[in-house]
Amino acid sequence: MKRQLRAHERARKDGDMRLLWLIASALVIVLWADSQAHAQAQNQAKARRVPKVIQLEEIKIEGRVQKPNAFYILNRSNLGYEVLDLRTSFVQNVVRSVQSDAF
Repeated sequence: MKRQLRAHERARKDGDMRLLWLIASALVIVLWADSQAHAQAQNQAKARRVPKVIQLEEIKIEGRVQKPNAFYILNRSNLGYEVLDLRTSFVQNVVRSVQSDAF
């Protein structure tokens, strides 16, 4: 008798599980079909959408246009000078000017 009850309980549990799987499967199919229909409706709505045009009134702006201020720095140029060789010595002239009275 206990064996019959256990078998009956197992059959009932198996039937409950099958029913649960059947309900879950049906729910998934219904949700998937609804999402497909919703996506298709959105695509059709996007295809029918007309772009919105905004027209603005004319605006008059008075004033001066500021010009940008800019400055730049150039590198020093190379002058390219050479030292002159003096052939005459000015030492005697300097000595004479020191020995004479200033005023």
